[in-house]
Order: sequence, then C-alpha cells, then structure tokens
Amino acid sequence: MSLSLAAVLADSAGRRPDHPALVFDGEPFSYRELWAGAKRYASALRDQGVAAGDRVVLLLPNTPEFPMVYFGALALGAVVVPVHTLLVAEEIHYILSDCDARVLICGAALLEQGGEAADAAGVEVLTMLEDFDTGRLRLDVLAGAAAEIERYEPREPSDLALILYTSGTTGKPKGAMLTHLSIVLNVSTTMLSPFDFHADDVLLGCLPLFHTFGQICGMATCFRAGATMVLMSRFDARAALELMVEQNCSLFMGVPTMYVALLEAAEDEPRRPKLDRAFSGGSSLPVALLERFEAVFDCPIYEGYGLTETSPVVAYNQRAWPTRAGTVGKPIWGVDVAIARAETEDRIEPVPPGEVGEIVVRGHNVMAGYLNRPEATASAIVDGWFRSGDLGFLDDDGYLSIVDRKKDMILRGGYNVYPREIEEVLARHPAIAQVAVVGVPDERYGEEVCAVVVTAPGREPGPELAAELVAWSKKRVAAYKYPRRVEFLDAMPLGPSGKILKRELADLLGH
Repeated sequence: MSLSLAAVLADSAGRRPDHPALVFDGEPFSYRELWAGAKRYASALRDQGVAAGDRVVLLLPNTPEFPMVYFGALALGAVVVPVHTLLVAEEIHYILSDCDARVLICGAALLEQGGEAADAAGVEVLTMLEDFDTGRLRLDVLAGAAAEIERYEPREPSDLALILYTSGTTGKPKGAMLTHLSIVLNVSTTMLSPFDFHADDVLLGCLPLFHTFGQICGMATCFRAGATMVLMSRFDARAALELMVEQNCSLFMGVPTMYVALLEAAEDEPRRPKLDRAFSGGSSLPVALLERFEAVFDCPIYEGYGLTETSPVVAYNQRAWPTRAGTVGKPIWGVDVAIARAETEDRIEPVPPGEVGEIVVRGHNVMAGYLNRPEATASAIVDGWFRSGDLGFLDDDGYLSIVDRKKDMILRGGYNVYPREIEEVLARHPAIAQVAVVGVPDERYGEEVCAVVVTAPGREPGPELAAELVAWSKKRVAAYKYPRRVEFLDAMPLGPSGKILKRELADLLGH
C-alpha cells in the first residue's frame, strides 16, 4: 500500500485542472498550474540532490510559491519542515540541527536570520523571491528552467510527511513527527465534517501557512476538496473584509484575535461578505465574541480543538449536530477523546463525565512521536493515548470543554509561548536576580506575556529598566514571544520547596 500527502494536490489537478486553486493579489492559479509548479520545484530539488526521506526546511512567507515548494518536496518523498517566519537565527539553527536538515529553502526577505542560521549549521540554502541578488542559488529560477517530474513518489502510510516543531515545558522546541496517513486522514475527515468543504467553496487564507491551522486545516483541506483559497500575505482585517466581498468567500478560518479585528473593521465598512460558515481555533473563543460576530456577519462560528501533535484536529462543533457555545464540540471521525486523572502520569485512568481531568486523544491523528526525544514521546503517549497537557471535561452527550492548561503555557494570539524559554533569555540580563514569566488576560490576544522581575542589587526597578528588558528579549526571541509587560516585586511568592508560585503571580496580576 502506498499513500502520499502530495496526492491532495495531484488528485484535484486531475479532477479540476482549470478550476482556481489559489488567488493571490488578484491573480488566479489553476490546479493545473499549481501542480505543474510543484512538479518543477520537485525536479529542481532533485537536481540539487534532495531525495526521499531528506528533511527540507521551509522558511517562506504566504505566497503561491509556498504550496508549490511544499507539495513539490512531498512529491519527491522528502519530509517537509515548515518554520515560523518570526524565529530568530538561534531558534532556526536549533531546528536545522535537530532535524538534520538537507536544505533550507528561504524567502529572500527572511535571509538575514535564515542564512545566518543555515551557515552556522552547515546547511545548504536555496533562496526564493529575490528582489536583489543575494549571491545564493535561487530555487525559483532553477524551477523555472526545470522539466516537470512525471509523478509523485509513492510512500508508505507510516512514512513521515511533516515535522512540525512545538515547544515543550523546557522551552526547547520538539519536532512532532506526522505521517502521510495521519495527515491525509485528518484532511479527508475534516473536509467532510466539520469543515463541510465543497468544490465550489472559496476560503479566505489569512492564516500563516507555516502554522498547522493554516497549512493543514486551510491549505491542504481546501485543495483536497478542489476548492479555492484566496491567499493573503498577512492578515489585515480591512483588507480581509474587502477580499471576502470581492472574491465571494464562503468560508473563513481564524484565531479569536482575527474575529475581534474583523468586528472592529466592520464598524466603518457597510459591506458584508456572504460567508456561509466560519471556524475558530488556536485559543478559546469567548461566547460573547462568537455571538457578536454571528450577529454582525450573519454567519455561524464553529469552535474546535486541536494540537500540532494530533495532525491537528481533535474535536469541533459542526453542522452535523447542535452547536454548544463554550465547548469545542465532539471528536472527529476515527478519533477518541477521554478525560484522564491528571496527576496519574504513568497510566491512563479515565474519570466520569463532568469531572475535570487531562484531555487524552487516541486515533489516526496522533503523531508518531517527538523527533530525537524518546523519553518525551514515552511521557506523551501512554497506553496508546496522547496526553495533551490540557485540562477539560466531557459532558453526558460527548461535548468537550477546555478548562485550563495543565502546564504554564501562554497562548498569545493563537501562538504558544513557553515561559521557561523567555525566562532563560531574561535571566542572562545583569539587572535580574529572579524572573518568572506568566500570562495575563488581554482583550485582543487572549493572553499577553508578562515578565515578573526581582532586580539584582544596585539596579532600580522602573519604566526605564522595564523598557530595557523588553528590548533585550525582543532581540533574542521571536516577535510573538517577548514580554510586552514587565512588573517588579521585592520578592517572589515561593512554595515549600522554593519553587516560584506562578499561579499566585497570575492572580496578583489579574489572571
């Protein structure tokens, strides 16, 4: 048996060759054109020595070239490793080294960080989208002169298709290994329900394609259905409204902060897109926000739940049964969800409906494991169940509700921020004696990153030092991670073992 994620695009190119797969800056790209481009990129990569099983790292913005390179690498049987475009060189270097990258494909605008990281890791760089000569080999030029490969390479269902990096509590990213089977089944299942994708649907693609929500739920599922994605280079609420009206978008996917921004933009924009349905993920969607959006846009929002390690969808509200606002719906087909006793880590002990515990997941969507992390894999996958690290409960009808995070992760605008990583950066600053990073409530982003600091002797707390600490961390971590807020204390609240009591800090700061 063979199976390839590349078939998602190849099949639609065969069934609907002239139908627009993508619209970007007003220019349509048919399925025939997109798949032909992917096959040329595959040929160019093969000429550069890329083979089946090689790890191809993508540091690319939202442009039509992203899916061409993505599916081109998959067509060769390579493993695609998309990278967050806001990462700095040190973070990119870690991923390149950890995944044993064969090549980094880097957008020219991202070359300052990407090139530095690749050079330090000894990884070949192929550039794209150059406005000026960088002196490096240009993959888009090579692909433009290449002949298309005949067909995609067959893969085993258990072969790796993607490695998607997600941080752990140590702050070091972990590579979730996702197979062709896991992704294809997640895409094919969610296409039918909850997303209810049809070939004539038009999706606004405003999520970043390096992220699992935009990449798998958006791009791959849209292409699997033979539908059209109107791609934005980056989300802007006013531009999004205009595009949805002009392109007759029927479907929207976004994180809660996008829904807030769309409502703000709609205040002085009388036109409304003819949306049929919208889907929210990435962080909890306040019921009041859901109700307000539905009233203004006359469109239902379906909220769901997923993780990078689950390919990504676990559960969703959907048309197949009554929506329950405040829940994330029921598990998708082929996936089991249970609630386990959170304090029991070496085995799965289910708890009854209505009781809060750790959300555990079993099914076709669960990752093969963490790359190079056998101990982390063994801790995460217990008795065949993936331990999510999230707390929740199931009601008597099987609807899942998210209650809290088992870990201290901060969810800022749909992006995961792990406090220890930021604490380690700040701890290197000479003015800091102790630091703890916590999430505080924020109307726009859900949570904001806050650094709580005890200063070193001789350093005075105040606005100047706070600005200095923000600037310090801003240079050393991605833009979505650095703290926007700094608070000073004379002493940290400590537990009996000397551990900083972060829950007390969060409560003190208004969590």
